[in-house]
Amino acid sequence: MGKEFRFIFTQNELLTIKKSQNKGIVGQLLERSIGLPNSSRTLDFSDGELKSNQSKRDGSPAETIFITQILSQIDHILAKQPFSQTSLSKKTRNMLLVPIYKSKSVPVGKWMLLPPIHVDLNKPKWSQLAADIGGDYLDICNGLNHHVVSSSDGFIHTTNGKYVQVRSKDSKPYSPIYSKKYQRYISNKNHAFYFQKSFMKYLQQISPDYPV
Repeated sequence: MGKEFRFIFTQNELLTIKKSQNKGIVGQLLERSIGLPNSSRTLDFSDGELKSNQSKRDGSPAETIFITQILSQIDHILAKQPFSQTSLSKKTRNMLLVPIYKSKSVPVGKWMLLPPIHVDLNKPKWSQLAADIGGDYLDICNGLNHHVVSSSDGFIHTTNGKYVQVRSKDSKPYSPIYSKKYQRYISNKNHAFYFQKSFMKYLQQISPDYPV
C-alpha cells in the first residue's frame, strides 16, 4: 500500500504543498526529507536518480516523467553520440521511481507516496529495458534530424520512441536551441527528454506491488 503525506510531511510542509503552484514541490520536499539537497547537480544520488510522477489511486501514471533538458547537448544528439556517453544514459541507468497519488478532491494530508520501483539497467534483469531505451535514443536522434531538414518551419518537434520522447519544455523567457551542425536555430524554445506513460505502465505490469 501507499503512505499518506500526513505521516511524512510536517503541517507547514503540507500547507506549502497545498498553496504552491510548483508541480515539482512534492518531489523537492521528498528529496529534502531523505537528506538530498535540492540542486542542479547531474544525479540526485551518487549513483542514480530519484524520479517521482503524479499517478492515479491505483498507481497508474497520470503524467509523463521529466528526465533531462537537451539545450546544451543538441549537437551531440544530432550527431548520434553513443548512447553510453549521453546524459540520457547517466540519468536513466539507475533510478528509484516513486509514483505520487494526489487529487484536488482529496485533502493534501491524504495524498500518498505509492510503492517505489527500483530500476538498475546495469543488471541482467533489466537488459531488455536498457536495450529499448537505447533504441529509443537512436530513433529520437534520427527523428530530430528528419524534422530539421524536412519540417515546414525547420524546427524540431515532438519525437517518440517506445518509452522515451523529446518534446518542448520551457517557460518565458524562452531558450531557443541553436545547432552548430545546421548553423541556425532549430527551435524557438527548449526541449527535454521524458519517459512516456507507457514506461511506468510497463514497470507496474511486472511489479508485484501494482495495482495498489
